Amino acid sequence: MTTLAKINKQSVHNFFAALEAENPEAIAALFAEKSEHINPYHSGVFPTGAINREGVYAYWAPTFGNFDGIKFEIHELYAMEGDDKIFVRYSGKIKLKNNAGWYNNDYYSTFKFNESGKIIEYVEIFNPVVAAKGFGLLEQLVAANQA
Repeated sequence: MTTLAKINKQSVHNFFAALEAENPEAIAALFAEKSEHINPYHSGVFPTGAINREGVYAYWAPTFGNFDGIKFEIHELYAMEGDDKIFVRYSGKIKLKNNAGWYNNDYYSTFKFNESGKIIEYVEIFNPVVAAKGFGLLEQLVAANQA
């Protein structure tokens, strides 16, 4: 494994550590000024993502107020061709506030890095049906996706 791959893999671990610490500043600091967070399966109910470092911060900052703890378990983490891209398969367990229960989902994500080691693209793939059930948004998901 190259040094670049090791550095980028560590940045991915740092990303999940910042999520678990509920630290939007630390998350945003991992992103390049010109970057993108993409949620391709937002399904018309969840945020589509964010543009630029400030947008990443704005995306995550209000999110953590809904949680009483977050834990991510990484199952697979691979450097892809060129070592500037990382693939990760993981699961998340989030305790919702006000005794609202737990939200659990499985994820696949890709991270792309610039030459300075900053994230320029983060794609988060999750099951929107599981997410909608977990956050009490199933009716909205159905309504948003009726043809």
